Amino acid sequence: MKNNLPSYEGRPLPRPDEDVDDQGLAFDITTMIGRRRALGLLGLGATGLTLAACGSDDTAAADTTTSSSSAASGTLTEIPDETAGPYPGDGSNGPDVLEQSGVVRSDIRSSFGSSTTTAEGVPMTLTLSVVDLAGGNVPFEGVAVYVWHCDRDGEYSLYADSLTDENYLRGVQVADADGNVTFTSVYPACYSGRWPHVHFEVYPSVDDITDVANCIATSQVAMPTGANEAVYATTGYEQSVSNLAQVSLATDNVFGDDSAATQTPTVSGDVTSGYAIALTVGVDTTTEPTAGTMAGNGSDTSGHPDGSGGGTPPSGTA
Repeated sequence: MKNNLPSYEGRPLPRPDEDVDDQGLAFDITTMIGRRRALGLLGLGATGLTLAACGSDDTAAADTTTSSSSAASGTLTEIPDETAGPYPGDGSNGPDVLEQSGVVRSDIRSSFGSSTTTAEGVPMTLTLSVVDLAGGNVPFEGVAVYVWHCDRDGEYSLYADSLTDENYLRGVQVADADGNVTFTSVYPACYSGRWPHVHFEVYPSVDDITDVANCIATSQVAMPTGANEAVYATTGYEQSVSNLAQVSLATDNVFGDDSAATQTPTVSGDVTSGYAIALTVGVDTTTEPTAGTMAGNGSDTSGHPDGSGGGTPPSGTA
């Protein structure tokens, strides 16, 4: 017997006395799935159908660009504020290398001024690409970036008992038109209690570096696992092997909150030719800096609150 019940696209209507739009959720979902399958057979997705309905190729290209830009901006967030540690050398806790002539330099391996001692270790270049989030995710041209880290023995110049007359592995660079600063250095050690890292502060300009209160971002770079293991297998880094075995990104008191999700750089190279380390640093000048400059040692006079946890490297330095 022929079925004379009302139907739609070959399917009987569950509510024959009502319009197609009022057949219920289950019917609507089945209809939608059927249409998507048909589009799939034609090699079209929902996006393709929408673009075709919108008109010209120019419109489609504009929509694609907007979508890509939105995706890109969504992946870059403000670099986390981190403690500068108890020995930043920025004047907030004793020595101030930022007041010294010669601190603006790209090669930070040697001391400058009264000493020319050169730190030994596996060669490393560090490139930080600073992005102005408040200005529309554009390169932050002109900002001054101060970088410092420990040496192959896990000690910091200016503070370690044997290094008070040294200022190596510290320096400032001004970001170029692409927001980039690049430093030539040596790979830092792993000292007890901390994951291997590099400290940095960002200032609005090179004229602002003599007052730490002008700092607009303070953070750290988490050195990559593979490079750590390769470097620490070389002569001179022996103590770092056992220190690294006792810490992880997840347990580190600085990176542990998110395992350095936005602070782990890209890396290339090897122990012979050296390593190239690169990290994109998002800086938002509309937010209030929350990082301290003296981990666990109380507040300084810069207006920043004190930080927390700096680890205890050899000779009591951090």
